[in-house]
Amino acid sequence: MMRVAGRIALAAVAACVGGICAAQSPAPSLAAAVEACRTERDIPGIGWAVVRGDGEVEAGGVGLADIENATPVTDRTVFRLASISKPIAAVAVLRAVERGDFDLDRPVHEIVATFPEKRWPVTTRQLLGHTGGVRAYRGREIESNVRYASVTDAIAIFAEDPLLHEPGSAYRYSTYGYNLAGAALEQALGQPFAAIVARDVLGPSGCESLVVDDSASIVRHRARGYRRIDGELANSHPVDVTNKVPGGGYCGTPTDLCRFAHALVSGRLIGEELRDAMWTSQTTADGRATGYGLGWTVRAENGRRVVSHSGAQPQVSTLLVLDPERRTAVALMANLEGEAKALRALADRVLELVSGLR
Repeated sequence: MMRVAGRIALAAVAACVGGICAAQSPAPSLAAAVEACRTERDIPGIGWAVVRGDGEVEAGGVGLADIENATPVTDRTVFRLASISKPIAAVAVLRAVERGDFDLDRPVHEIVATFPEKRWPVTTRQLLGHTGGVRAYRGREIESNVRYASVTDAIAIFAEDPLLHEPGSAYRYSTYGYNLAGAALEQALGQPFAAIVARDVLGPSGCESLVVDDSASIVRHRARGYRRIDGELANSHPVDVTNKVPGGGYCGTPTDLCRFAHALVSGRLIGEELRDAMWTSQTTADGRATGYGLGWTVRAENGRRVVSHSGAQPQVSTLLVLDPERRTAVALMANLEGEAKALRALADRVLELVSGLR
């Protein structure tokens, strides 16, 4: 069930913390708080959603999804997820692990024939925790317009490159590492990655809008993306994200991100043991905590575990934050690049206030 923005007022919602947004009136709606951030940061549009423990989602949008056509953001507006695609990919892998169809600790070169054996073996567990040593983008690869037919085909971008370090010895964030994990899942199950995700993650979560962000396909209600050049808004570079589907290639609504989050915290996707492993910080070989689990950033706040993932990509800034103990989550998606700090501040404050009303 979903309630549109403004129907429910959240008591005592102040502005974003950290001075990003100005203080609000004593009891504005959640939409008013999001709008305050939007105007303060001159963001064209923001879609937002909140899910509480009972699974009820409140969602809406402020500003414009398309400036040139004056199209407003609504609860149906679709944004690129960017790196929030990674938690979805991680859950798909862990569901296969739970069924006994996938081994997290098997060397990937034994699963993916087109990924040559390296100086050291690398496992999917290490790839999901960003300790695998697979390189990140080089040059302008983030703006790629090359179309790849499958996740496995896309690993050709980096497959011949050496690992940056011995797997497990260091933390280095890598979207391409997730591409390799997705290719391993694709090869192990003998099915396209997107089909696996749709069947094992998105379907059971009740997600209706989450799909691969195929630039050649018609995606209804898809937002346009913007960047800021010398203080002025401009259209984002067009890119084809088939080069990184598991690591940053999905799109959808904040509502569906919250549905996915609630399915996860409610135990509908994976069992408690694997879920706790996913939400526990990995450590390097010398015992240093990385602050990243298997698909999620992990931190402690007021004695509770809070897990999250942000996204930064041409066209968007995105954030999904979960409070597992309270089974509450906040999703924020903006069609302007470079707004991670503003979204983080707003999400933390909203999550605190929404949780406090339970």
